Amino acid sequence: MVDTPQQLVISPLKGIPLVREGDDLAALLEGALARAGLSLQAGDVLVVAQKIVSKSEGRVVRLRDVQPTARAVELAVRTDKDPRMVQLILDESIEVVRAVPGVLIVRHRLGIIGANAGIDQSNIDHQGGECALLLPADPDRSAARLRDTLQQHTGKKLGIVISDSMNRPWRLGTMGQAIGSAGILVLDDRRGQQDLFGRELQVTMTNRADSIAAAALLVMGETTERVPAALVRGFPAEDSRQAARDSIRPPVEDLFL
Repeated sequence: MVDTPQQLVISPLKGIPLVREGDDLAALLEGALARAGLSLQAGDVLVVAQKIVSKSEGRVVRLRDVQPTARAVELAVRTDKDPRMVQLILDESIEVVRAVPGVLIVRHRLGIIGANAGIDQSNIDHQGGECALLLPADPDRSAARLRDTLQQHTGKKLGIVISDSMNRPWRLGTMGQAIGSAGILVLDDRRGQQDLFGRELQVTMTNRADSIAAAALLVMGETTERVPAALVRGFPAEDSRQAARDSIRPPVEDLFL
């Protein structure tokens, strides 16, 4: 069990320019912190939008370079989608979960289940031809590298969460979810402890990484806000070896697929 924070302060990090392949995210974040009059303290958690991580890692694909297979074409007809986009989705996935008009749900090779394998076409430059942006190849590794760099620069123990916006079963609207993390306790497992009346807890497990991502989304926005990062203070980072991938439910435990 870990202590519950008494107060959270979430500060948007504004003024980060449009990110391109090869850009130094640590330097961009440090610049945004300086402009906001903030300096990193031990225990701070930085939430970084997946989109700028993917852009910096060169995960942009031009659709003109994609050759759809027969399976992609068939799924494109069934889902009313661009066959080239469907091919990218298949390339990034290990299983098609649902395919109906307008919807293609897959299990990403990272284990994440969601629409279109997290592939997005919004807020990227299409001037050189229509493009799509893939998820980072290894978001947990991306988070760890960013954390290592920032800790070397500051000497402070920090946490990193890479967030993406996702829909959830039975609920309308998207919310922030951690697809990568480093330096935080992802799952606060209370099983085996007692409730207020001494009854043993059987299933209580809090996903701290997703909770942080969801809270940060409220100040980061999702479209034209141009706030791709936030500083979360009061929800302490820990030197945990857990990563966001540890919160993915194993397929054998999935009761709904």
